[in-house]
Amino acid sequence: SNAIFFDTTGGPLDLAGETPETLTLPQAVRSAVTSDPKVQQALAKVREAEADADQARLWPNPVITFVIGLRRKESAFINASLTEDLLAFLSQPRRISTADDRLRTTAADALTAVLEAIAAVQVKYAAVQADDAQLLVLQERHKIIEQLLHVAKARLDIGEGTRLDVLTLDTERVVLEADIADRQLLRTTDRLALARLIGQPSGRTDWTLMPWQAPNPVSLPESRWLTTALTRRPELQSQKWELAALGDEIALARLSLWAGSLVGPEVERDPTWWEGPSFQAPVPIFDWGQARVRKARAARIEARHKLTDVRRQVVEEVRRAYATFAQAHSALRKTEAELVPLQQRRREQAEAAYQAGESDLATLLLAEEGLLDAQLKLIDIQQKLSVALIDLQRSVGGSGVAEDLVRGAPTTQPTTRAAIHPPGDE
Repeated sequence: SNAIFFDTTGGPLDLAGETPETLTLPQAVRSAVTSDPKVQQALAKVREAEADADQARLWPNPVITFVIGLRRKESAFINASLTEDLLAFLSQPRRISTADDRLRTTAADALTAVLEAIAAVQVKYAAVQADDAQLLVLQERHKIIEQLLHVAKARLDIGEGTRLDVLTLDTERVVLEADIADRQLLRTTDRLALARLIGQPSGRTDWTLMPWQAPNPVSLPESRWLTTALTRRPELQSQKWELAALGDEIALARLSLWAGSLVGPEVERDPTWWEGPSFQAPVPIFDWGQARVRKARAARIEARHKLTDVRRQVVEEVRRAYATFAQAHSALRKTEAELVPLQQRRREQAEAAYQAGESDLATLLLAEEGLLDAQLKLIDIQQKLSVALIDLQRSVGGSGVAEDLVRGAPTTQPTTRAAIHPPGDE
């Protein structure tokens, strides 16, 4: 029911229908993957590769040659032949194998495009959640500063305060209003980006998002995540199928010396009829395909090194996301359980002392600033934790693969010649 369909019309600027007032993350992801132009481009390339695979299974059309020669005072002679490309018959199995491998390559690339679209909308959704939370913290502090400013003015009126306190709080209010305006601009920018990702670039952006939820800690060792990533990442599967296709191209390069060979029946009347087989082939004196074979081998060597590069990148991405997630989760627990409560108690005591005239305004503002920093830091850690989880899931091949890994389901794919041991040059 949630399939991604191939759009043959190019897609509208905005998806049909209204965006709900409350935009959940599953809704955002579903809208993103079904409307992302890059996903549709990848699906179009799959259709192209599918057509190439079908074309590889077709025999080339035969070539008919018909010649009528006219002679003076003599009967005309007729020559007719029906020839077929011999190389097309000899190379068809390899061409089919190459086209099929390229089809599997584009299918893996399409899955990569889907995973990229999912990760992009998840990261932006987390950014908007953080923007909303940080804006609420700043607005709450603005209310507190206004209350303190009111108290300072009242104390000045009865002769218990100073003008410096009023000026300091008024300055703090203006600075805070500038921070709020800057945060509102960032929030608007992130919401516009999210609207584009869900296929509604000119639609509404005032949706309510779901509250942030802390993910569960990772219990599996890093090695399990690495093993799964090296098996299930579509980028690696794509490189392996490309390597398999290049192996077939080496064999096709060896057959290239027969390019131009024709075979078929031929008949002639001059003046009597005769018929027989016809064979035409190049004589491999100068070119027997050696340059084409070297080029195909060099391309395959390049693909091997590219596969090594991608494998190393995958390992780095998994380890970086794993370490970031673990450290962010630890920082979240410490900030929630210790830092924020301590700063709240410090601020309460500083306010009580200021109200009683036992401390100056600077002590209260320092406590207020410490509480604000702690609250903003908590939101920042929450966002980093969300992004780290998204990166960790993406690094092993998507959230579905990550869920299978956590549940203990098998994470290996069916054995294929390209998945385990890419074919050699033979």
